[in-house]
Amino acid sequence: MRYTTLGSSGTVVSTQCLGTMTFGAEADETTSGQIMEAYVEAGGTFLDTADVYSAGVSEEIIGRWLAAHPTDADQLVIATKGRFPMGDGPNDLGLSRRHLRRALDDSLRRLDVEHIDLYQMHAWDAVTPLEETLRFLDDAVSAGKISYYGFSNYLGWQVTKAVHTARAHGWTAPVTLQPQYNLLVRDIEHEVVPACLDGGLGLLPWSPLAGGWLTGKYQRDTTPKGESRLGEDPERGMEAYGPRNQQERTWAVIDAVVEVAKEAGVTPAQVALAWVGAQPAVTSVILGARTVEQLRDNLAAADLDLSAEQLDRLSEVSAPQMDDYPYGPAGVDQRDRKLAGGR
Repeated sequence: MRYTTLGSSGTVVSTQCLGTMTFGAEADETTSGQIMEAYVEAGGTFLDTADVYSAGVSEEIIGRWLAAHPTDADQLVIATKGRFPMGDGPNDLGLSRRHLRRALDDSLRRLDVEHIDLYQMHAWDAVTPLEETLRFLDDAVSAGKISYYGFSNYLGWQVTKAVHTARAHGWTAPVTLQPQYNLLVRDIEHEVVPACLDGGLGLLPWSPLAGGWLTGKYQRDTTPKGESRLGEDPERGMEAYGPRNQQERTWAVIDAVVEVAKEAGVTPAQVALAWVGAQPAVTSVILGARTVEQLRDNLAAADLDLSAEQLDRLSEVSAPQMDDYPYGPAGVDQRDRKLAGGR
């Protein structure tokens, strides 16, 4: 395992983070415990969850495991999130001071800890004034309930606005952003990644394997079946088989990943994880596993260094397909200039 700092903070985390959305859903408590044990044995120190994962069950499973393993728990950096509905009332969601106060206290109770290392806003809230959210988070840091805070699924302008609003008021600034990022989903490179680099936020990519697509286990024009996320639900959200199967880019990327994996003598999943881990601003890549075997395969990517040629090949074949302006070649060409001037 390798280590780095959590964004611009001084806290050190492993460059692979254990995501626990499967806990209490695709992985029962026994399997979840085995996954955490395997992760810690491999040197992992960063655990990510959310109150909405299995309606709080993921946090409860983690809390019981932490209590039973105090020595390991002392070395783990714990991250969770709040924002999505935890009830049917109008104030049972959002980033208001009222909801976040209750959400944070409930997460502390379920996790059975006195403070949370990284508290993340799970998505933007267009209803609540940004200042209200940021002031609550600054107060939570001052009260010792959280050490740091970050965001998830924010757009570039939202990140920039939050960073500079916090700085203008002298409040604690965010340290991380958790976006979807992988070889099939790279649009964040246009605005979100530059915003994070400018604001000093570290990226914590979720779905680095694109819901299993980048493991190479799915086949063109063959609807998945069996024990896999798409096998159980081929129309599963953004990962749905139909739309991606119809895109030539999908299969060109997968072919390239498989080719590089054969060259390196590793699995396609390890190649995909190594690529995203090598991208600018990335602090720690979130691994989501249903089984210990899946986790161990993913963990092997921590020590995989792809060559510059391999990274370039993967980046080229997976380049986002955009119009010429403002994100295509014409727009990109305008973002820099020659120091010597001239036409």
